[in-house]
Amino acid sequence: MNIHWENIDTVLLDMDGTLLDLHYDNYFWSTHLPQRYADIHNVPLEESEQFLNNHIRELEGSLNWYCLDYWSDKLSVDMGKLKSESTVKQKIQKRPYVEAFLQFLHSQDKNVVLATNAHPIGLEIKLSSTNIAQYFDHVITSHQFQQPKENQDFWSCLNKHLQTFFNFDPARCLFIDDNITVLKAAQTYGIAYTLGIHQPDSQKHRQLENIEAIHHFDEIIP
Repeated sequence: MNIHWENIDTVLLDMDGTLLDLHYDNYFWSTHLPQRYADIHNVPLEESEQFLNNHIRELEGSLNWYCLDYWSDKLSVDMGKLKSESTVKQKIQKRPYVEAFLQFLHSQDKNVVLATNAHPIGLEIKLSSTNIAQYFDHVITSHQFQQPKENQDFWSCLNKHLQTFFNFDPARCLFIDDNITVLKAAQTYGIAYTLGIHQPDSQKHRQLENIEAIHHFDEIIP
């Protein structure tokens, strides 16, 4: 894929499923959390799975869906502690060619911004488990703006926030994310260049259609 880097000043990057393997998150929500919830509250695993699945579906795409404070209160568990347990934390892994791509962006003097829906607690767990924080000029979580990336208000707040640091121009911005709904929201706002990720979870095959996407970052490093 040929990216015209001379037309891009700012690169916005999602974290989960884009820079990091989404397998950690999928495993946590589908396997680790149901089992630990069943253990903590002394209920059958099947009951735990059903309760969590129903509630997760109700909130999909909302800020609470991503909010560990909300889930800690709702489930009466310490979500930060559960997400840090060694059996699941070891699954936090960078996707292929991530560091090479981030190093390339800095060699080209781009503004590199992490823009994630991750809750600050989860964000800190992941950044402390990897060495990618050093590559970002700015780290933005949607919880700062109280709006998820699916919402146009997030993009308006992001624009205003970044304008205080540099001349952020959506027409000269590339945004990479694995979430199709979020990519469409960015396009609607006016982000000129967007890219999807075909397989955000290394353990699950997915091939995006009708949207520009890559498998790995080596495809867009000249």
